[in-house]
Amino acid sequence: MLGSNFLTVNKQDHINWANLRPEIVELMDKFLTSKNEPVVTKELIEKSEQEAALDDNDTEIVSMIKELIETRIRPAIQDDGGDIEYKGFDEETGTVFLKLQGACKSCSSSGDTLKHGIESMLMHYIEEVKEVEQILDPEEELALKEFERIEQQIEQRKLSRTNDAPPPSL
Repeated sequence: MLGSNFLTVNKQDHINWANLRPEIVELMDKFLTSKNEPVVTKELIEKSEQEAALDDNDTEIVSMIKELIETRIRPAIQDDGGDIEYKGFDEETGTVFLKLQGACKSCSSSGDTLKHGIESMLMHYIEEVKEVEQILDPEEELALKEFERIEQQIEQRKLSRTNDAPPPSL
């Protein structure tokens, strides 16, 4: 993930960083030196600003949520190699829908960041906000379900081994 002032590289757990490092450095070096173009183009900046700009059709609450995300939350998330995208607000339930990206998406603390950091900040400043929910891509939902299934299988194996073990001798 390429941000305005950072680059985040994600890897699979079974791959060692030491094996990836030379390839990553070579790829970045080749990209940065072979083109005489800026990494972040004017078009990319304009597109990003347009997406982040307050929409004239936004309610006052949505405008406040977007402003708080842009000024207080996004910079903190980007400092950790991630990003956050506003997806919507349900005024009936007070639910803000957000999408974590980059390093924050796969971080084990992302749930805590979302609930205890972002949610508490939004609720503190905007009384209409009651909760924050993360939006996942279909692939992410499938991966989470598969991970939960594997965890259940491991837990069942542990239980069956415990039940099969002979009683301790006295």
